[in-house]
Amino acid sequence: MPEVRRYVMRGLEKISSGCLWLFHILIFNYQSALGKIRANMGSITEEKHINLQLGWPSPALFPSEALITASQAVLGDPKIAAQALVYGPDPGHEALRSAIASWLFGFYHPEAGPIDPSRIFVTNGASGALSMLLTRFTDPEYTKRIWAIEPTYFLAAQAFQDAGFDGRMRGVPEDDEGIDIDFLRQGLLESEKEPAKEATFKGAAACPKIYKHIIYAIPTFSNPSAKTMSLRRREQLVQLAREFDALVITDDVYDWLRWPASETGQTQLSQPPPRLVDVDRKLPGTTTFGNAVSNGSFSKIVGPGVRVGWVEGSPDVVKELCKYGPVRSGGCQGHLSSMFISHLVSSGALEKHIQETLIPTYQQRYYAMMESLKTHLLPLGFTISPTGDYEGSRGPVEAGGFFTYINVPTNTLRTSELVEHALDRFNLRVAHGGMMLVAGDPDCASRASQGFGQALRLCWAWHEKEDIDEGIRRLAAAFQSIQAR
Repeated sequence: MPEVRRYVMRGLEKISSGCLWLFHILIFNYQSALGKIRANMGSITEEKHINLQLGWPSPALFPSEALITASQAVLGDPKIAAQALVYGPDPGHEALRSAIASWLFGFYHPEAGPIDPSRIFVTNGASGALSMLLTRFTDPEYTKRIWAIEPTYFLAAQAFQDAGFDGRMRGVPEDDEGIDIDFLRQGLLESEKEPAKEATFKGAAACPKIYKHIIYAIPTFSNPSAKTMSLRRREQLVQLAREFDALVITDDVYDWLRWPASETGQTQLSQPPPRLVDVDRKLPGTTTFGNAVSNGSFSKIVGPGVRVGWVEGSPDVVKELCKYGPVRSGGCQGHLSSMFISHLVSSGALEKHIQETLIPTYQQRYYAMMESLKTHLLPLGFTISPTGDYEGSRGPVEAGGFFTYINVPTNTLRTSELVEHALDRFNLRVAHGGMMLVAGDPDCASRASQGFGQALRLCWAWHEKEDIDEGIRRLAAAFQSIQAR
């Protein structure tokens, strides 16, 4: 606010000359100016800030007591403490790898059978694991493209750019089943016409498997669209990856947070959809390294600060990840925290926290957001983007994850303008679809302007129900105030 700044600077200059009485004039002028500015803005900026953009779990939901118990169990036992405070085994402590494998099998019940601990590699979170996978399994000369479903999780772009793929990321439109598989096939075919290059950065001895393509997806409760990929698309995507020597990297971080989309009716959920790594293991013709890996994290179900996650892939993938430089030098990344997580998983404390705290809380916040959208935004022409479902589901339509994606009425205004107005005048922060582009793909930007870019991503995980409702009210008010100009 330049008007306020001028009053402050003028007053400070005069105070420095010893005119203390002018300080009181300064305060009066400041308050008068601020009152006039707020009146002219017609805003409610004096109210608390509401952030429906932030995709973080609420600190009030962190399992602090369970973590205290876990830390005491680990550090209070000299034998276990000695294992926890040294450099950890490269793929992670065997007890944690076994606990994760059993926990995953109990949740997904993959048709390919039990998950062997040799398929689990402990990481310091999904973001770090993505960079790790790119380092070991791509070469910026040999690997042709990074393919990402659009709208995409935009913060993943930096990892791809750091790996040498700036300008070679391509978006793939999201359809009703989760990904436009024909569009992806055509893009892969076009890229095959380009001259093949040798893996000049990484020799075969150092990296025995380099993929021609990387496909990045969040197939269940996607960020940002909240869409769940159909079973048919999951199978088609794995088959396509095999055909074109691609590695599908999926962020499987929201799968546990699921509930019926409706507050009334059937409440018993069916089995969760299989991850693409499960599909790859099940379908005939899998290879030594496979064509899919699952990138998991405890950030959404314990807390981001624990910095622990896992990769599931073939045992050969795990062996290669053990050759990653920081692992060879320092052992398991985030080893001490991973020992605490091991206790949470094996004791059942984590599953109890998910079932008794996280799901009931997020479920009610989701219902509150849907009701508020129905009351305040749908009458203005906004629509909620369909989230899809997967074949084989015999239960009710499901909701889950952290986000919903809402379409702004067409031919009204740019979503970036609405977002800026909501922040400046109504102290509300939301994410707009223009943020969800696949970086460096001009065709993606063009498609966004006619489709997913005219939308907003809203998160229900950070705020409580009352603030969620207030945030939607403010968003409606921001939209109406722009329309009234």
